[in-house]
Amino acid sequence: MRVVIQRVSEASVTIDKQVKSKIGTGLMILLGIEDADNIEDIDWLCRKIVNMRIFPDDDGVMNKSLLEVNGEVLAVSQFTLHASTKKGNRPSYIQAAKPEIAIPLYEKFVAELQSLIEKEVMTGEFGADMKVSLINDGPVTILLDSKNKQ
Repeated sequence: MRVVIQRVSEASVTIDKQVKSKIGTGLMILLGIEDADNIEDIDWLCRKIVNMRIFPDDDGVMNKSLLEVNGEVLAVSQFTLHASTKKGNRPSYIQAAKPEIAIPLYEKFVAELQSLIEKEVMTGEFGADMKVSLINDGPVTILLDSKNKQ
């Protein structure tokens, strides 16, 4: 699993000109799933995400976690995170999991995050044409890949 984590002051997902989800201070998470991903990837990523110290303390130092600032989360599935660009100019998405594999893992990822932060995780809509809007606070953007834990 690959994630792009962005610290935001606000973020939203709009589908068919209707706002589906919106958050204030917290994390915008783009999640890419591949066939080899499993519950262990979800557990590792979720624990890493909620405990990562990327929010400012009283001195402005990135020293607080999502849990410590009681932040919100907006999680959106994004298969393009597994794009292969090695050959030609058109990315290949063959490594991205098909919906029958990706949807249950995405739902488990969201459920695990909800359990850890003890509040609802806002989401996009799997497979929909979404317009994602955010104000990246910092900016702070972090990439994590559960296959590269070292």
